[in-house]
Amino acid sequence: MMSQKVLVLFAHPSQHRSEVNKPLYNAAKQVEGVTVIDLYHEYPTFNINIDREQQRLVEHDVIIFQFPLYWYSTPAILKEWQDLVLEYGFAYGTDGHALEGKTFFCALTAGGKAEAYHADGYNHFTIRELLYPLEQMAGLTGMHYLPPFALFGSRTALEENRIPAHVDKWRDLLEKLVTGVIEREVAAIQPKLNYYLESLHNQAEAVK
Repeated sequence: MMSQKVLVLFAHPSQHRSEVNKPLYNAAKQVEGVTVIDLYHEYPTFNINIDREQQRLVEHDVIIFQFPLYWYSTPAILKEWQDLVLEYGFAYGTDGHALEGKTFFCALTAGGKAEAYHADGYNHFTIRELLYPLEQMAGLTGMHYLPPFALFGSRTALEENRIPAHVDKWRDLLEKLVTGVIEREVAAIQPKLNYYLESLHNQAEAVK
């Protein structure tokens, strides 16, 4: 097991209304070995510093997009970030090997309930299917893609008191990523990283 450096790219255009993502952002800042970047704060005019962002990618082993699901995709600044930062010759193409071997996944919240994200549900697709463009981005750049760490029903999470437990799981996930105990091959086949964390917890309880 090797220590890893984790980069969280946080994107929320309406943070004053955030009930889940802001607590996740604050928790991530407290984990040693994790760098957290608030993209909307750092680039309010979308004037992204490409060299600085590429250097951040080079310096970290795990890349995480943290965001609320907006129209089945990311907030706009993450798309702008991808368009500008993941250049040919850096992230892909001839001599574009800077991201090879790194780990990538999304930490997201969705307003709809979990049952809405199925073929026969309200949204007709699973959350992993809706994230296929990001999975393909990871594949093209040589990164290891993991399923999302997700919270569904985020609109009612506060009143249902589900946020503290989710923040604890997020902190646990980040700590496990930093210490290198996540088995990527096992985690990759899960629909959500949440399930993988639950399996680790169950295994730990079984050996007590």
